[in-house]
Amino acid sequence: MSKESSRHADTSTNTYIDPGASTPEAYEISKTSRTLARKMVGNETPEDRVRQRCSVAVGDFAMAELLRFHADPVPAVIRALKSGAPIITDIRMVQVGIQKKGHKSEIFCALDFGSGIAQERGITRSSAGFLALRDRLAGSVVVIGNAPSALLTVCDMVQDGIRPAVVIGTPVGFVNAAESKALLRTLDISSVSTEGTRGGTPVAVAAINECITILIEESAS
Repeated sequence: MSKESSRHADTSTNTYIDPGASTPEAYEISKTSRTLARKMVGNETPEDRVRQRCSVAVGDFAMAELLRFHADPVPAVIRALKSGAPIITDIRMVQVGIQKKGHKSEIFCALDFGSGIAQERGITRSSAGFLALRDRLAGSVVVIGNAPSALLTVCDMVQDGIRPAVVIGTPVGFVNAAESKALLRTLDISSVSTEGTRGGTPVAVAAINECITILIEESAS
């Protein structure tokens, strides 16, 4: 484990926080779930923390075994957010679910862009949105929880030289979901993904939100 990863791992022993829990009851539910997740998943690295949160998000500790981390993605997310890099999502549910506290990054949804491209090329709106956002992808945090077509488009752009800071790609389904994530893992770029057909919006949102929580802890220390 790199020195930077070790430094992030040290934060895992801090007093538990959940910036998204706005009431005492919500906080206690979150804290109890995470206490169980720490025991079941482990709590040694920042990747363990992401595994914990994603498992809680889907109510299944099997998710911890499906997550794949390539090229230190947690430090990559934190560096990008510290620099104010944009967060770009494939669908509205992902955009809405991302924690807004603790960072100054704008959160864009690909569905708000590229409608003309979608009609012209006959491709999905999420794919077209990422094509329209091509000039904003460099250094960004890409979060794809639903659309394999969008992840394949982003992978194509990475192969063409576009360099997001990190891609969180966890699309779910039986058509191109597994293939798009397998392709992502072959690229020379930081990424979080899931193995096979499972994944989805809750996993993608949980992964980025845990990185934001670590950033908040670092900023407070």
